[in-house]
Amino acid sequence: MPRIISANLNGIRSAHKKGFFNWLATQSADYICVQELKAQEADMTEEFLSPHGYHGHFHYAEKKGYSGTGVYSRSAPDNKRIGFGCLEFDAEGRYTRCDFGNLTIISVYCPSGSSSPERQLAKFRFMEVFLPHLQELKAEGREVVICGDWNIAHKEIDLKNWKGNLKNSGFLPEERAWMTRIFDEIGLVDVHRKVHPDAEHYTWWSNRGQAYAKNVGWRIDYHVATPGIAATAHAVSIYKDEKFSDHAPLIIDYKL
Repeated sequence: MPRIISANLNGIRSAHKKGFFNWLATQSADYICVQELKAQEADMTEEFLSPHGYHGHFHYAEKKGYSGTGVYSRSAPDNKRIGFGCLEFDAEGRYTRCDFGNLTIISVYCPSGSSSPERQLAKFRFMEVFLPHLQELKAEGREVVICGDWNIAHKEIDLKNWKGNLKNSGFLPEERAWMTRIFDEIGLVDVHRKVHPDAEHYTWWSNRGQAYAKNVGWRIDYHVATPGIAATAHAVSIYKDEKFSDHAPLIIDYKL
């Protein structure tokens, strides 16, 4: 009964200081996907590389203090893939894949477009090249769980103030339609929504105002999975008792 966690750390060093790895030791997780390391290989201490005996594999951004993804696992993977084959975005450290038997675990950090029009264009370029990659993954015939910060709220239920964000990055019609294609055309599954179709759950809150205290959030962290393993998901939780980042860890238990 594997437990898989996705957590955007907003800096692995910052999350460590806030107790993330102490919390992780209490979770009995089999796989942990982390995003936004904001660290280079030289910054990674032994505690970051293999906390509590986990095996860690990472994709670092070339730019210092930026992006980065990783997968922690109880057992060593049979194979791993760092990057998905696009030079522009592989340079940003956005994709770590590990294979365990017939199960593939992927940590992904999709670009945000909120900082500038140029970054929104980069986000659109990512969407254009990542969709065919998702089709290829599905065609492999393996069970796949892609965890991460997708930086898109799919539907109105997925953010508190949806009316005020219709023209903002993360809730643009093009972005939402892209997510719909992933689920309806490729046939992957939004596991959280499968288990809780009507719940107003969020995983990210702005640091502005009282967004966290008032739960004015967005659901932009997902487990996107092939139908077989998605059908076995039976418990979903978002951990908010402690705050390690501006995102909260998304925890899903599966039965295999």
